[in-house]
Amino acid sequence: MKADKVLDAKGLACPMPIVKTKKAINEMESGQVLEIHATDKGAKNDLSAWAKSGGHELLSDTEEDSVLKFWIKKG
Repeated sequence: MKADKVLDAKGLACPMPIVKTKKAINEMESGQVLEIHATDKGAKNDLSAWAKSGGHELLSDTEEDSVLKFWIKKG
């Protein structure tokens, strides 16, 4: 999936992946896609809930070699 920006949040514990995601999304245009890489297992539920509450769309999420990858489209 093509992303307009990639955020590396690997090694960060909750709530830092959300804090960094929020900051990155705020710098983007509506409709752009942010790809997030995280290792905190809690990020899966957190990012999903955060995207929904902020009017953004979680397009996809995968896990590769213990790295969670998310694609969020800015609303």
